[in-house]
Amino acid sequence: MTQQHVDGILNYGGTMTVHDSAVGSNAKVVRGAAVPRDRAAERAQVGVITILPLETQAVRLALGLRSERVGDLTFYRAVVNGVSVAATMALEQGQRSAMAAYANLVGAFDPEITVLAGIGGGIHESVAIGDVILATEMVYYDLRKVTPTGTPRRGQTRPVPAAVGHAINAFLTDLDPPRRLTIADPEGTSRSLMVHAGPIGSGEAVIADEDAAEIAFLASFNDKILAVDMEAGGLGQACHERSAASGRQHRWMVVRGISDRADRNKSDTPQRVAAWHAAQVLRLLLPYFETKR
Repeated sequence: MTQQHVDGILNYGGTMTVHDSAVGSNAKVVRGAAVPRDRAAERAQVGVITILPLETQAVRLALGLRSERVGDLTFYRAVVNGVSVAATMALEQGQRSAMAAYANLVGAFDPEITVLAGIGGGIHESVAIGDVILATEMVYYDLRKVTPTGTPRRGQTRPVPAAVGHAINAFLTDLDPPRRLTIADPEGTSRSLMVHAGPIGSGEAVIADEDAAEIAFLASFNDKILAVDMEAGGLGQACHERSAASGRQHRWMVVRGISDRADRNKSDTPQRVAAWHAAQVLRLLLPYFETKR
């Protein structure tokens, strides 16, 4: 076989791949910023958003999550009961920060369902401190019209996706006794609680007054509203709009441990127990979200 010496590129009809190369006299390669690694293989089935540090601590401990840095953000990850989970904590309380946390979670792990997990205020007589609420519908109460004669509110409702509703029903059906759980805290103390499914109210207010106009409005809008929070409206709206942009449904749900009655006796003392109960119920729910990709 005759050998040839060539300065440049020699190809006899085969295929080749050239990376980071230049051709020609005095050619140079100028490399730009590194391309982020492909995270497609790391997609999570379930994403979790928490708001307060104590909520994040409860979820991390209950699910056995480990921290992972992605750029300037911290996420928490694990495979729990065969379900891949990625969690993040919002920068602060409120609808806008919850939407930003969701965008961060989608950008890094693109979960099939995103769960808002933490504490909330119970406003229905059937709900006790320490109980857990699984939201089947969100009522956003902060839409209103300011007029010279008053400020009427305009509630906006958004049900959870049907698949999430079916998962909640299946979970509740499997509970024995019905809708009741006994959960031990990390110190070993066991507590009995009820798991409720129903609508929740969401807005920008921290409510600590049973006579607040927000409570009265929610009771008149739907007398079955169980609890209130400050972030569910943002998550529901973000998932709704993301579904239109991506061409597939982005599912969401809310798990709230009841830490107070949204009244003047509101206290921080029960928050840690309520957050733990929510995290444990989330752990039990995970197998009901498992899907085949």
